[in-house]
Amino acid sequence: MSIKRYEVEGAPQPAGPYSHAMAANGFLYTAGFGPVDPATREIVGTEIGEQTRQVLRNIGTVLAAAGLGFGDVVKSTVHLADVQRDFAGFNAAYAEFFTDGYPVRTTVGSTLPNILVEIDVVAAFPESASAPR
Repeated sequence: MSIKRYEVEGAPQPAGPYSHAMAANGFLYTAGFGPVDPATREIVGTEIGEQTRQVLRNIGTVLAAAGLGFGDVVKSTVHLADVQRDFAGFNAAYAEFFTDGYPVRTTVGSTLPNILVEIDVVAAFPESASAPR
């Protein structure tokens, strides 16, 4: 089994000892991303739609570094600080990024550090790809 680690320029720097993403067995697994601007390291937005869009822009940067896009995402895990209040706004912003169909998804309520949303994804490399890019 081949494993490749991704540390991506243009994505927010990890807040701890972990990689942006890892590829193994034909899949790319990302870390959980929050709504952090990679240049300023500041949280972007105060409402769920703004924060969700920033999180997905960050994930999109990591996917692109591996030669993938949102159409390659097969699974997402979403943590919301307040599911009842924020689910509809999150869901609307999330749908803007998945134009090739929706991956399976788990959405849970979580205690988050001064943010409203955190997301990680699993993406599949095309079958024609022999190894992670």
